[in-house]
Amino acid sequence: MGDLKTYSDINRQLYSRQLYVLGTDAMRRLRGSSMLVSGMKGLGVEIAKNLVLAGVGQLTLHDPSPTCWMDLASQFFLSEKDVGRNRAEASLPHLAQLNSDVCINTYDGPLTETVLQGFQVVVLTDSTLEEQLEVGSLCHQHGVRFLVASTRGLAGQLFCDFGEKFTIHDPSEAEPLENGIQHVSQGSPGILTVLEENGHHFQDGDWVTFSGIEGMTELNDCDPLPIRVRDKWTLEIGNTMDFSPYLRSGVITEVKRSQIRSYPRIMAAGLQGTQRACCLHKAFLALHKYQAQTGRFPRPWHLGDANELVILAQSLEPLQGEDNKMLNEPLNEVLVKQFAMTSTGDLSPINSLFGGMAAQEMLKAASGKFMPLDQWLYFDALECLPEDGKPPLTPEACAPRDCRYDGQIAVFGDDFQKKLGKQRYFLVGAGAIGCELLKTFAMLGLGAGQGGGVTVTDMDTVELSNLSRQFLFRSQDLNKPKSEAAALAVRSMNPTISVTTHTNELGPDTEHIFGDNFFSSLDGVVCALDSFQARKYVSKRCVHYMKPMLESGTQGTQGSAAIFVPSLTQPYNTLSEDAETVYPVCTLRHFPSTIEHTLQWARNEFEGLFRLPAEMINRYLQEPDFLERMEGPQTLDYLKTASISFLSPPQCWRDCVVWARGHWQHCFHDSIAHLLQYFPHDKVNTEGVPFWSGTKRCPQPLEFDVSRDTHVDYILAAANLYAKTHKLLGSEDRDELRVMLQTLSAPAFHLQAHAPIFANDQEFEQASAKWDSNHVEELRSALAKWPGTSLEPQLFEKDDDSNFHMDFIVAASNLRAENYGIPPADRSKSKKIAGKIIPAIATTTAVVAGLVGLELYKMVMGHHCLSSYRHSQVHLAVPYFCRWIPKAPCIQQYRDMEWTCWDRLTVPAPAPGQPELTLKGLLTYLQGARLGLSRACVHYPQENYNLPVTMLLLDSYLLYSRNWPEDQQNLQLRVTELVHQVTGKEPKVGQKELVFEIGCEDEEEDTTFPPLHYCLY
Repeated sequence: MGDLKTYSDINRQLYSRQLYVLGTDAMRRLRGSSMLVSGMKGLGVEIAKNLVLAGVGQLTLHDPSPTCWMDLASQFFLSEKDVGRNRAEASLPHLAQLNSDVCINTYDGPLTETVLQGFQVVVLTDSTLEEQLEVGSLCHQHGVRFLVASTRGLAGQLFCDFGEKFTIHDPSEAEPLENGIQHVSQGSPGILTVLEENGHHFQDGDWVTFSGIEGMTELNDCDPLPIRVRDKWTLEIGNTMDFSPYLRSGVITEVKRSQIRSYPRIMAAGLQGTQRACCLHKAFLALHKYQAQTGRFPRPWHLGDANELVILAQSLEPLQGEDNKMLNEPLNEVLVKQFAMTSTGDLSPINSLFGGMAAQEMLKAASGKFMPLDQWLYFDALECLPEDGKPPLTPEACAPRDCRYDGQIAVFGDDFQKKLGKQRYFLVGAGAIGCELLKTFAMLGLGAGQGGGVTVTDMDTVELSNLSRQFLFRSQDLNKPKSEAAALAVRSMNPTISVTTHTNELGPDTEHIFGDNFFSSLDGVVCALDSFQARKYVSKRCVHYMKPMLESGTQGTQGSAAIFVPSLTQPYNTLSEDAETVYPVCTLRHFPSTIEHTLQWARNEFEGLFRLPAEMINRYLQEPDFLERMEGPQTLDYLKTASISFLSPPQCWRDCVVWARGHWQHCFHDSIAHLLQYFPHDKVNTEGVPFWSGTKRCPQPLEFDVSRDTHVDYILAAANLYAKTHKLLGSEDRDELRVMLQTLSAPAFHLQAHAPIFANDQEFEQASAKWDSNHVEELRSALAKWPGTSLEPQLFEKDDDSNFHMDFIVAASNLRAENYGIPPADRSKSKKIAGKIIPAIATTTAVVAGLVGLELYKMVMGHHCLSSYRHSQVHLAVPYFCRWIPKAPCIQQYRDMEWTCWDRLTVPAPAPGQPELTLKGLLTYLQGARLGLSRACVHYPQENYNLPVTMLLLDSYLLYSRNWPEDQQNLQLRVTELVHQVTGKEPKVGQKELVFEIGCEDEEEDTTFPPLHYCLY
């Protein structure tokens, strides 16, 4: 319980993904913090788990109470054998295993003034109103950040008081805004024009500084100054009248400034927000009053107790709103009754949700990073309860049974608990969200009954960087398959859960594993993937098999959760967000303007020097004729690099250094000099506009300097990677390397050694068409001289600091940036961009998993109303929380037929002893028969369908077109014979159907017909 300290030593590999969220300064403040979590039921352990994973300095667990059966529904570190033990003491060893950096202890005494002064942040999770007021007052008096977090059944509340003059060092998660500079005028005010065509995102009053400007150098590294926005492309930046004229280049960068905020004294009655939040506020206050009067909570689904709580809520004083105005809005009695009847419950998803949000606010309190909550947050998911029209639950059905699910049975009843146990679900991904979801499944009892089960697949193994956010893994799990380690962990939380593990990637290549029989047996699919492409594949399978899909994702403190229900909602779909940024080839090669460009160029260099040539030479040794199948000048460029670089394989470390020095000269001097011969710095186009203008930065060749660290960094990394590729020993001795480099002369400049230069991608593509077999023959001749030994391709791995991979990327990118006057990037930023790292923190993961768990309740219960379901989006840094009802699927129409993307046309298998349909028979059937159509809201006429098919496809194979000559239409072939003849493939063993696409005459251009399911048996 010591004073706040600052830790300069951070385990960057362990916290690598979290550091991209919080930053080094905030992380150091966290490492020096001391926090107390009071109450170690389900909510308390969720908060504690997230704080430990985040790496706070010291954490004290406070709880004087013993474990009871009700706790086991959501307290994942307690089990049946802990009933009767102190909750904090029983939880401590499990929490300690999560992170050895955190000092954890327990305390079971009263929270006195002296005790509270030993902490920077305190949260109460299981307390009376009297205790909240008393502790909150003491904390406010002594400058201790104070929170109250409480969950009751399907509702929760969160309150924050960070005291007077709380400093927010960095209010947002976004990187500082940055734009290239096109021009700066001399004047008062000076007008700055940004380089980017899309303009800037600065706002009036933002503070900025400048770097890399040529000419008006007075602005470089100046003290931060405020700006005023003129329009989307120009800014006023103050008096530049006496500055030197602007010439070229430069970057304007936002400077984030700290903010000071003050919080009211303890838990004031004032509340801003919606009517529902005000009603929940009164419901929680009434619950405290009810508990004080009766010594207990309302009994589950006891209407008499619920009515008493409504009366207490009605008797409360009106709430105080903005400007001290009294809020006299009517009480939502239905909401209060539902709250009362479920308030005894203790649910894992709600605790996961509030545990993540409360922990994030505590991290804000200790670090000053991000905008704190102001000051109340209320949430409920009462839409999870049985829909209108279903029989109401009874006190008997929800009474405690002295079992681990009592906290859940109190809300949903015993029959629902049995139904949960029988469910069969498929979890795709056992990473951060997957771990949280498996924990949720274990607490819910999903698949823990007879006939039920959870299948989880993940092809990855546990790495050190996973341990700070994927909480099922421990240090002893490193290098083990994630799915297996996660399954073992959740079985210890709930031994009755049935978990089947796979280490296979879900995709077309594993459809023999996850095929018809597998998907047909499922009740639902939960997607916990970090790839849009993978999510789209899972969605496609769910639509095919008519299975509900729960999907979630996070990036830093942003997260989302969504549910997709057959025939009820739109299926999962992505638009532009799944498209990776693709930079023009010529931009990367010759005209970079941002550090992203130089980093991608460096990644391409890595692949082109240390992986692709080695792989291709190894392949050439096995298949000498494979070059004829190569296409495109880029691939041949790599091969040419291989033929030039590897004609004389290195024999020792010195040879590798000589090669690296030569390549340095080629990349950062000779190629730039060559470029300037094509496009001199004073070149203008036919309209008189300078060629080197706009986004084109005029480069300058670098002169190698053995005294400059960046130059030596490149040689050291490149030479070691070259040595590894050739299976030679490298060296890490920088002093020896410097001595060796001083003995080497600069390689001579040879113009013919450089490839032609193209001003844009159009010229490049035109030249690409001119590559012919002569180029392949030249490369074959060169490769024929290879001595015959295989190479060791280097597969890029960003998280191993000893392999020289990131050393090469950082050095190459920053040298390239220096060529073009682009501000360099440090190792951390370079690693994030080049490694395509997604920032991550455990708090967001917990929130998102909780939201998924709530939608899972609805799916298992069988909700049929679209209005019962929710998509959700959170941004904990702001903080922002939004939920909305999903959209219904779009309806398409052809003539008198209507359908959605969930529908399908079905052709039944032939009866026993009957022959299979021919193609002609199938077409006739489609045009004249009543088809089986699986649907929810499809409208069609009473007469038979009239589908005049003009085209039939299977995957990418065109099987039939009405435009073909009749003798080529194969109308007399059986359907499976036709498929085999066109595709060369037979149906897979166990495959139940073929799925065709059809086109019909007079269809609209954007019409997509339902898939045609042709049953085989």
